Amino acid sequence: MRVGVLTGGGDCPGLNAVIRAVVRKGVQTHGFELVGYRDGWRGPLEGLTMPLGVEQCRGILPRGGTILGSSRTNPFGVEGGVERIRENLAADGVDALVAIGGEDTLGVATRLAELGVDVVGVPKTIDNDLSGTDFTFGFDTAVNIATEAIDRLHTTAESHHRVLVVEVMGRHAGWIALHSGIAGGASEVLIPEQPFDIDDVCRRVETRFQTQYAPIIVVAEGAVPADGSGMTLTSGEKDAFGHVRLGGIGDRLAAEIEQRTGKEARAVVLGHVQRGGTPTAFDRWLATRFGLHAIDAVADGAFGTMMALRGTRIERVPLAEGTGELKVVSAEEYAEAQVFFG
Repeated sequence: MRVGVLTGGGDCPGLNAVIRAVVRKGVQTHGFELVGYRDGWRGPLEGLTMPLGVEQCRGILPRGGTILGSSRTNPFGVEGGVERIRENLAADGVDALVAIGGEDTLGVATRLAELGVDVVGVPKTIDNDLSGTDFTFGFDTAVNIATEAIDRLHTTAESHHRVLVVEVMGRHAGWIALHSGIAGGASEVLIPEQPFDIDDVCRRVETRFQTQYAPIIVVAEGAVPADGSGMTLTSGEKDAFGHVRLGGIGDRLAAEIEQRTGKEARAVVLGHVQRGGTPTAFDRWLATRFGLHAIDAVADGAFGTMMALRGTRIERVPLAEGTGELKVVSAEEYAEAQVFFG
């Protein structure tokens, strides 16, 4: 059997660990031949391939990013896209695909599976917002990077009696903000699931200063004020999946706090720093296990499934279950962090 592998959407630590596991077990256990598709769904759409064997995977376990490249290409937004993918898979002699990606990449995989393409999915998103799996790889690395940044910012905030607003990733789900905020001892965590009242935030900022501590506020990029003004956008442009670019809530919040309280406030935007670099041990472990089980699913003909972490077990779930809805922070989970606000 010849199996194609692709990585789509935003890069995140652990992608190379999945690729390595798929290739090693695919070749050594199942006797498969592997081929890499370049730049996400653009690869099978345009026939962009690269050799993918054990040799290509040596030394990639600790590397961030993806040796296959990535993109946000949506074949369903291209005229005749599905037909072109079918034709290119046939021309390349590829019998099945392993698609590694998040909501959009696996959403495409789900629709292709429904149309008869043999595909297995591996969930990937640093936002940890895919339903069906307890955790996605890349999330732990992003949380560790954000937590280290918060740890470092505490001393600067206290030395200068300054409010520091740390903006982290999280379009619709505040998992990174919640986990890093709790781990880093933030005095406030603002997430998309819970619209915030700027007056309440400023009140807690002033209370914090009264206790001789400088506030650290962690805010997810998709957090919104309760006044209904909506998300803060970098621009109005949309990608191939209809997503606008978010960014700027940190600066917006810092300016409001400074104006309302008279306290100096600065924003720190972590941005793509959260995506890059060496994956944590947990993410390498999880990504490797996902890859091993994904190629077993291909061997078993269990197409249309996604690998999922349930407790400590890797299980196969329908692709539609993994992409049907976003996994968001519940009110109960957020309440745990609220104990430390102010």
